[in-house]
Amino acid sequence: MPSLFLPSHPENQAAMAAYMRDKFDFLGVKATERRILTRPVIQASKKLDLVELQSWLTFYYGQPVREYQYVAIDLAQANVKRLSPELAAWCRDQISVKAWWDSVDAWRKVMTLYLVHQDTLTTQGTEFIMTDKMWLQRVGITLQLSLKDQTNQTFLATAIEAQQDNPEFFIQKAIGWALRDYSKTAPGWVANFINQHDLSKLAVREGSKYL
Repeated sequence: MPSLFLPSHPENQAAMAAYMRDKFDFLGVKATERRILTRPVIQASKKLDLVELQSWLTFYYGQPVREYQYVAIDLAQANVKRLSPELAAWCRDQISVKAWWDSVDAWRKVMTLYLVHQDTLTTQGTEFIMTDKMWLQRVGITLQLSLKDQTNQTFLATAIEAQQDNPEFFIQKAIGWALRDYSKTAPGWVANFINQHDLSKLAVREGSKYL
């Protein structure tokens, strides 16, 4: 059975909650300590069958304090190569649950690793483009972060073009983030893309940082 293993640090709680706009309650466990304490749980999770693993993920993601959402995502990432399509779909569905940029961007990494491992990023990944859910749209735009020369330019362009007129801050920030990241690999392509598209000032500023 999964256990609630993280301590409480009241002295950290207010600041951590404020950083997340007071959207979540926190135990006050900072990332470094959380990762250290989670290591045995991760090792144990690798011995679970997938039914048990989903039970653990559901248990931790359902906790009322934010640190346990991070634990659930860490467990999913540690087991990403053995996720079934059904469990991967469950992970995708959690992106919109208790959603804020911190959890969304962490789930994004899980989905990227899973889709790359399955060699389906540009096929299954389209579900993050063909959606009206804002946080999934953000994932679609940033799905290829850190893929460098493995980046599919057509997929990246399609994801950005689908949302380039979306006024949502987190979408425009994601466009800039994706372009900035890819500019380290293909600065000419990114420069041309920015010049050929009517992007927001935020997206251009972020995307042009390394050009």
